[in-house]
Amino acid sequence: MSEWWTYRLTSFLLFSPRTYYRTIELYNVDVWPAQIAGLAIGVAILALLLTRRGHYGRVAAALLAVCWLWIGWAFLYERYAQINWVAPWIGAAFAVEAGLLVGVGVVIGRLDFVRTRRGTFLVPMTLIAIVVAGYPLLAAVTGRSWTSGEMFGVAPDPTALVTVAVLSLVRGRIRWLLLAIPLLWCASTALTLRAMRAPEFFVVIVAALLALLPAITSSGRARGTP
Repeated sequence: MSEWWTYRLTSFLLFSPRTYYRTIELYNVDVWPAQIAGLAIGVAILALLLTRRGHYGRVAAALLAVCWLWIGWAFLYERYAQINWVAPWIGAAFAVEAGLLVGVGVVIGRLDFVRTRRGTFLVPMTLIAIVVAGYPLLAAVTGRSWTSGEMFGVAPDPTALVTVAVLSLVRGRIRWLLLAIPLLWCASTALTLRAMRAPEFFVVIVAALLALLPAITSSGRARGTP
């Protein structure tokens, strides 16, 4: 048996990059036109955060919950599990995240969004817009088929990034409970993309850090408050 220090990140990869992106491509074809619904949900969430009318927190939480539950079942359990034996467990984690969003955000109504300093608020809002509209274009930029593009609300990576950006604007420590699973997914998918030598891994890391900026800065100010 090989010593543990001889293993590389690629040693834990259960599939080839071609198989991974082919799985996404077939999934996109099967669920079309769900991508249009994902785009609409992303635009709706952005509008809710900008206008802040009515029960916008509850509505935003409900929309995110639908996305997490759909991806957990339709992609992770039904498709990704065919090439990754861990996927059903990840799908269960996505269902848990959906349940947390419903429980905390919809039923209890604890998603109290705060408007931070203008620059800090602008970063996650801009990021949400870019991920919703532009993340699918990474497929063409990296030389893949456009049908393998990953859309918010349908694919896990952009959905997790938008969720981090949204939840980082929530007031109080409750946001860290809701952020745990999205951040774990961002970390795990970044490692997977790095193992596949996919340039998107850098995009996921940078986007996740930018999305988390309001939560980091507000936590720092809270610790500095006497």
